[in-house]
Amino acid sequence: MTLIKSISGIRGTIGGRPGDNLTPLDAVKFAAAYGTWLKKQSENNRLKVVIGRDARLSGKMIQDLVSATLSGLGIDVVDLGLSTTPTVEIAVPMEKADGGIILTASHNPKQWNALKLLNAKGEFLSGADGKEILEIAESDDYNFAEVDKLGTVLVHDAYIDIHIDEVLNLDLVEKEKIKEAGFTVVVDGVNSSGGLAVPALLKELGVRVIELYCEPNGEFPHNPEPLKEHLTDIMEKVKEEEADFGIVVDPDVDRLAFISENGEMFGEEYTLVACADYILSKQKGNTVSNLSSSRALRDVTVKHGGEYFAAAVGEVNVVTSMKANNAVIGGEGNGGIIYPESHYGRDALVGIALFLSLLAERKVSVSELRASYPAYFMSKKKIELTPDLDVDAILAGIEKHYTDEEVTTIDGVKIDFSDSWVHLRKSNTEPIIRIYTEAGAQLAADALADRFIEELSALAQK
Repeated sequence: MTLIKSISGIRGTIGGRPGDNLTPLDAVKFAAAYGTWLKKQSENNRLKVVIGRDARLSGKMIQDLVSATLSGLGIDVVDLGLSTTPTVEIAVPMEKADGGIILTASHNPKQWNALKLLNAKGEFLSGADGKEILEIAESDDYNFAEVDKLGTVLVHDAYIDIHIDEVLNLDLVEKEKIKEAGFTVVVDGVNSSGGLAVPALLKELGVRVIELYCEPNGEFPHNPEPLKEHLTDIMEKVKEEEADFGIVVDPDVDRLAFISENGEMFGEEYTLVACADYILSKQKGNTVSNLSSSRALRDVTVKHGGEYFAAAVGEVNVVTSMKANNAVIGGEGNGGIIYPESHYGRDALVGIALFLSLLAERKVSVSELRASYPAYFMSKKKIELTPDLDVDAILAGIEKHYTDEEVTTIDGVKIDFSDSWVHLRKSNTEPIIRIYTEAGAQLAADALADRFIEELSALAQK
């Protein structure tokens, strides 16, 4: 059982002892800290917070606790109920709210839940803001409202439809071309919010939908992280139904993966590559992804005459870089699409609409589209170290050894070679160095990772 407190929120497994797991007491404490922080930030006499959740089994319980806590602080709540992360993000500014909370543990299994915190723009909090909230939670310095000043709770269950309308109204979403194409698509909604939102969007676009695990009951039929080893059912279903492709989302619908018509993975890394290819073909501009994302985005960006920028891992870091570099699209290699014309948050619904527009325009199969992009392969490994080792010194040793190469140190150490790269990052919670590599063949990526495991081990023994 686990409770993890970080600058991006609090997440943990349900049940057990307070402080060790995500219990009702922990949910109340952290919601109170967030509400107290909001009150310190605002001069408004009456604050408003938007709350939504994915379909996991503990969601309703945690939402009731969080809503009641904010109400007890004198903060009004707009309750979206069953929702998606990007839906809550767009609802915050629409409601002119002071913040938002998404109750989801994203791709984690059903025993997990989390409170993810948003600012008044509907964007994730900065590291400094998150740190301040953690400090308030530790201090227990709360001042709850008197009875006549308690906050209200307003249920607003139409925001998924509003979100879909916002996606359909984006200028580069080719609604008529998509309808004319007559696509058949299999959708795996992992029995969460995506089972509501994704089929609804597709049907508005005239797509024939075959639903797989689209009942939002929180009983995840497989590990909810959209990786190849978890997706055998939809890979078989796409072939069985002779569908044009398959769509997979995680429980809170901010990650997006596609299955080609032949039942093969399109590749989570290539979700962003394809959507960026489409946007850049219509609008010149720059792109951003994090340091651990595929080089294919850089290649596609350069092909269209734009400039690519790499950000530290973490959505808030990608968004900050996108704003600084006027990026027209960005995101993360885990299937997260951030399209500023919609909002600054990862959004699978936006990604689906852009991908469909690209397919309808180019009139190619999904496998043909995938073959048109540079072929890269990734390896993701880790090396465990003893707690007494100085991880920063070990990474500094690697950096010093590769000064003749292109080295980036904004988030660990990334070394770009001519035909490959390696990214080394330390864990914030345990003595581990994560090793991500990419090369033109899987064997080469694996070999590069193994090589750096040996080099890190050698430095650790000095």
